[in-house]
Amino acid sequence: MFKRLLPIVAGLLLTTACSAQTPAAPFQLGVQYVAITPAQPLVNDGKIEVVEVFSYACPHCWHFEPYAEQIRKQLPRGVAFRRVPAVFSPAWEPYARAFYAAQKLGVLGKTHVALFKALHEEHQPLYSLQDLAGFYARYGVKPAEFLGVANSDAVDQQMMHDVRLEQAWGIEGTPTIVVDGKYRSGRIQSYDELVKLTLWLVHKEQAARAHP
Repeated sequence: MFKRLLPIVAGLLLTTACSAQTPAAPFQLGVQYVAITPAQPLVNDGKIEVVEVFSYACPHCWHFEPYAEQIRKQLPRGVAFRRVPAVFSPAWEPYARAFYAAQKLGVLGKTHVALFKALHEEHQPLYSLQDLAGFYARYGVKPAEFLGVANSDAVDQQMMHDVRLEQAWGIEGTPTIVVDGKYRSGRIQSYDELVKLTLWLVHKEQAARAHP
């Protein structure tokens, strides 16, 4: 009796082994995300980082802003969320310089969302650095100080560094998310999907670091 059962049991085990497949990944390389080779993080501090490439001039970035905040709040402990401005045209350059200046002057936390709102909801005419100096004056930054930092060699160098990095990442539009300098978002159908992709890529990178 036992000998007659052996082939049946073996067949059942074989069937089970064949059907126990690894679940498919929810996102496909080359579709929703793209690999960056070689990897090039924004900051080499050993942390996993999520970088939003954006521009204040981009209305899509304004619409994405609440989702970017959602990503920031959901990131695991020790994962850094960073932003870097894109400069796709001369018209976008003042906004990039404004971002760097606000960052260096310590007012970015107060002005980031406010500048988006001023541009895309209130439609304030903030096109030049002089215009933007007036905007930042509302947050306690003297116009001369803002212009001095925005036009400084330090900001020139930071902007050139970031533009080269964005080119290496293959950035073609905004907003784009880059995870750890290894992956960037690709063809995404919604901002909700971009949030899910970002968190999935972070967990993927955490797993890769845990089991190199």
